[in-house]
Amino acid sequence: MLISETKIRVYYEDTDKMGVVYYGVYPRYYEIGRTEMIRELGVTYKEIEDSNILLPARSLKINYLKSAYYDDLLTVRTIVDQIPKVKFPIKTEIYNQAGELINEGEVVLVFFDGNTNKPCRIPDAFLSAIEKNFNS
Repeated sequence: MLISETKIRVYYEDTDKMGVVYYGVYPRYYEIGRTEMIRELGVTYKEIEDSNILLPARSLKINYLKSAYYDDLLTVRTIVDQIPKVKFPIKTEIYNQAGELINEGEVVLVFFDGNTNKPCRIPDAFLSAIEKNFNS
């Protein structure tokens, strides 16, 4: 299993008039967590895209459990609990600074060949980087 944690400060621009994180901001937090997770594997989104492999979203599920507020320091936990093939399901849990789970969800990405405009298998180098976390 692959688990990555990223800290995110809630900025004023993320909130509504009441100082509560606007519900539409959470997918961006998910993306920040997943981008940093990929970077921790020794790869970047840019490198994947430069090899003409794209990762469009197929689905997004979100459960809002508690509110986050302006200036909170959140922990975004990004979890890959199965080795991806063509679909790449990524779970996300967001915790407030008190350690309470406030949001959870899942994004399913699809590996997509930019040359053929069709789904494809995960690139071998990226697969190897992920598999290292499942063999320990």
